[in-house]
Amino acid sequence: MKKCLFSLASLLLFGTFANAQQVEFEEFDLDNGLHVILHQDNTAPVVITSVMYDVGGKDFEPNRTGFAHFFEHLLFEGTQNIGRGEWFNVVSSNGGTNNANTSLDRTYYYEIFPSNNLELGLWMESERLMHPIINQIGVNTQNEVVKEEKRLRYDNAPYGGFLGAIGENLFSVHPYKEKNIGEMEDLDAATLEEFQAYFKKYYVPNNAVLVVAGDIDVAKTKKMVKDYFGAIPRGADVVRNFPKETPITETIKAKAYDNNIQIPAVIAAYRTPGFKERESYILDMVSSYLSGGKSSVLYKKLVDEKKMALQAQAINLGQMDYSVFAILALPLGEVTLDALLSEMDEEIAKLQTELISERDYQKLKNQFENRYVNSNSSVEGVAENLATNYLLKGDVNLINTEIEIYRSITREEIRDVAKKYLSPNQRVELEYLPKKDDQ
Repeated sequence: MKKCLFSLASLLLFGTFANAQQVEFEEFDLDNGLHVILHQDNTAPVVITSVMYDVGGKDFEPNRTGFAHFFEHLLFEGTQNIGRGEWFNVVSSNGGTNNANTSLDRTYYYEIFPSNNLELGLWMESERLMHPIINQIGVNTQNEVVKEEKRLRYDNAPYGGFLGAIGENLFSVHPYKEKNIGEMEDLDAATLEEFQAYFKKYYVPNNAVLVVAGDIDVAKTKKMVKDYFGAIPRGADVVRNFPKETPITETIKAKAYDNNIQIPAVIAAYRTPGFKERESYILDMVSSYLSGGKSSVLYKKLVDEKKMALQAQAINLGQMDYSVFAILALPLGEVTLDALLSEMDEEIAKLQTELISERDYQKLKNQFENRYVNSNSSVEGVAENLATNYLLKGDVNLINTEIEIYRSITREEIRDVAKKYLSPNQRVELEYLPKKDDQ
């Protein structure tokens, strides 16, 4: 038995080192502006075809929020050559899986197939881009789907509205102030022509990146990509000019209410640099130092030792234009929200004035090394990282070099960035409260 365990451990260790190796890729552009990235990994007979579009929840016209998330659903309705409602059947009957997701910054679609179905995956994604059927039947159907998702994930989920509450108080003019899922009255009021115009504007090859990763022959894959995507017309370039936020210089106090909770929460949220900036990487480390596991500073202090909180957490939500750094806690018993915030501020103040210990510093670096290895441990992870690094961060090779940024961060930088961005006069203090009957 010990021998078997040793062998398994050896295999896992070998797998970790293998996955930490350089990620090789090749990239090129089609004449229509579609950027293509190929990654060959023949260790398993699977392949992922994925397309990331440079469109997200922040892209909307006045009173027309939520379109990008709506299209995440709508573009599974069918195409001229894939019957309505047949998309998932085609994928599953050919041994595959698929999904999509939308953030405020981008939309991502993918299929994972046995590698002998690579051509099917490419055809389906080219169909989504070139021949989608956007009609009133599909719009009405997906409108109900999105409403049900909103009820399930936001309206009826405990603490389901806290990210939206942060956004609407932390941002005044930038579209990050709106919910990614949008407002249902905006979707209800939208016309079919508005949906069709939105597709024509954003779902064009020059506003997307195609990633093919896995068990592929590069030369054959290149030819298939050109065959299936080369004839799709280029669209007009997307031009954005989002308004800039003015810095927060005085504490903003706000309240939000949730029908689905009995225990309140206190949240301190800060507007911080976009995820391409070095300071955002440093704030990643700050959030992990404060709440990266049960041995972290906030959890150990507030949950384990002082027993003041049911939960305590720090989050660095990376976004393209501005990120959101938030600390939050749920009180235990009669502990007040002010008392919790005071305790969390005490730890922030230590970060701003003292260097973290060498032991904690090494622990942080180990955590990020592990996170890096895990993020590239599957073709799915590699594909999404390649797409994200190209489309949102402007450097595909970050898949190999991003870990060097974390490795180079010093304890002094952690102190200085905490001091620069995490002061009480730079934040929203949000009380997230149970909704009373009279509210």
